[in-house]
Amino acid sequence: MTDTLKIAENELINARGLEMKDVHNTLDQVMLSSIDYADLYFQTAHAESWVLDDGIVREGSHSIDQGVGIRAISGQKTGFAYSDEIALPALTQAASAARSIASKGNNTQVQAWKKNTPASLYVSANPLDSISTEDKIALLKKLDKAARSKDERVKQVMIGLIGSHNTVLVANSDGTLSGDVRPLVRLNINIIVEDNGRIEKGSAGGGGRFGYEYFINDDLAMSYVDDALEQALLNLEADSAPAGTMPVVLGPGWPGILLHEAIGHGLEGDFNRKQTSAFSDRIGERVASPEVTVVDDGTILNRRGSLNVDDEGTPTSCTTLIERGILKGYMQDKHNAKLMGVSPTGNGRRESYAHLPMPRMTNTYMLGGEHDPQEIIASVEKGIYAAQFGGGQVDITNGKFVFSASQAYKIENGKITTPIKGATIIGNGPDVLTRVSMVGKDMSLDSGIGTCGKDGQSVPVGVGQPTIRIDDMTVGGTSF
Repeated sequence: MTDTLKIAENELINARGLEMKDVHNTLDQVMLSSIDYADLYFQTAHAESWVLDDGIVREGSHSIDQGVGIRAISGQKTGFAYSDEIALPALTQAASAARSIASKGNNTQVQAWKKNTPASLYVSANPLDSISTEDKIALLKKLDKAARSKDERVKQVMIGLIGSHNTVLVANSDGTLSGDVRPLVRLNINIIVEDNGRIEKGSAGGGGRFGYEYFINDDLAMSYVDDALEQALLNLEADSAPAGTMPVVLGPGWPGILLHEAIGHGLEGDFNRKQTSAFSDRIGERVASPEVTVVDDGTILNRRGSLNVDDEGTPTSCTTLIERGILKGYMQDKHNAKLMGVSPTGNGRRESYAHLPMPRMTNTYMLGGEHDPQEIIASVEKGIYAAQFGGGQVDITNGKFVFSASQAYKIENGKITTPIKGATIIGNGPDVLTRVSMVGKDMSLDSGIGTCGKDGQSVPVGVGQPTIRIDDMTVGGTSF
């Protein structure tokens, strides 16, 4: 097993001319006044992005970022400071700024180091070095050529290859010391087609916590091309979406993004502590049909949303949020967990050292049920089947959401028929969960493309679900 803590110590502390006693002393400085808890978050981040458009590499960028964030907590108050320099003078200055929130009082002794070394969920090797630059460009051009050769209506192909390698070290005033080395890659394919003046687009992709060699598999990479092209061509012949109230069947995998947005954010600890979520004070209550069980699991091997430890040094876990329709718990970071009198769940996440951690999702999905997907389709006389989703938005306070389906079809007499475009799914998260009447056996996770935004911060996440039937949803369209 790779000792990621040792790697993080060497890269972020020893190589900077620092020692672990300097980290301990910095925490002592923060805790001089009436501070309840403090932590230091060290990070180096290497990232690159390659973009091919119209057969030409338009972008090949590489960035390096590094720094340390220092947080001090006193009651419900939080002080935070960060520096892009990992050096003792910068630590001292940031520590002084972070502890300025505290009033005079007794200092708390920082505990001796207790090293946190959970099992590794992914390799620590740098994905940016996993294949050569020439191979990266060759992959992009190969996929571009394949997309154009499949149909003469293809007018534009845009392909992006993105990778990053993050090393983090988290030192807490309770003595916990954690390190993590995080690879992440993603491949995106966008295809624009035109026929008789009508222009449509399709997109697909995937990724996870491994190297670029994952995409060298011809079948996998070509499946992204096929999926993007299929979506674009279907939209060329699609009818206008129907409008009204009707049953909606959501396909497996990526449509779980609706679940993520419609109820996932409402189950994060900070919204519930502040009583701003539609799920506040509802633990133990029925919030969904008995068919529905939802978990957040940051421990799945190689997944985009997985972490060995979260950004507060807490090992990630599989947290049951809803079990057979009953609300069981929320996703928690350390601060909100303490204020709510519960344990953290390993969901404290931040975009970088320059941001405060907060409760965030990892891989959030609905468990599979007992129904065959075809049985679910056959149960609908007239409705729609949503296979893929585009953008959407949700109001956390009341759970109301609006989502646009990027690939959808009519269901007529128990069969999937005509493709449709312009379908908008409108509903209320807590209400929709009670209308789930059938859950399929085909639970699957998305292909590894999700990014979640909250309070100006973006983090990689995963979503998933089986095929599900939702009774009587409002569909916005142009056809009646």
